[in-house]
Amino acid sequence: MGITLTKKTHACVRLEKDGRTLVIDPGGFSEQDAALGADAVLVTHEHPDHFDEGRLRAALDANPAAEIWTLRSVADALSAAFPGRVHTVGHGDTFTAAGFEVEVHGELHAVIHPDIPRITNVGYLVDGSVFHPGDALTVPGRPVETLLLPIMAPWSKVSEVVDYVREVEPVRAIDVHDALLTDLARPVYGGHVGRLTGADHLPLDPGATREL
Repeated sequence: MGITLTKKTHACVRLEKDGRTLVIDPGGFSEQDAALGADAVLVTHEHPDHFDEGRLRAALDANPAAEIWTLRSVADALSAAFPGRVHTVGHGDTFTAAGFEVEVHGELHAVIHPDIPRITNVGYLVDGSVFHPGDALTVPGRPVETLLLPIMAPWSKVSEVVDYVREVEPVRAIDVHDALLTDLARPVYGGHVGRLTGADHLPLDPGATREL
């Protein structure tokens, strides 16, 4: 069976396969129930638009079998309350979460400003086909069918976004990290990506699904 992707607000997506659900980055800009019902959750880094402790605790309380894979800064906030269910990962690691095969790529958040220290950030390649880079323009170094594209962020400009898609060369690019875009800005950003990359560009509204 293929993967069904559901776009949630901002950086969060839900992936479903064989009756199991994997959620990535249910942060503070996403829906309150973004992580509920998940069998596994992946978190790319500690910034609040990607990591919301309350949403994760609610998901783990609701499903005693649910587990989280993330970097150390996030794991340290949760591991004591959920022993054995919070796993620390880093670049080069591989694991299975809710029946999905996951590879970890990347180490650092993109530069916001030289005066702001960089934090750890990891991206996740799921089932060898869907890549969520978090807050970085990490190139996984292998073919990607679906790139979850951080279309707009305080740390990027549109030329970098276009060049990132060109370097990864996905079949399709689905926008994430888009909560700060106004309705006026969406066609501007999306138009550049669609015209200049060759990828099938798919801006999805929150709640929309796509079969991958």
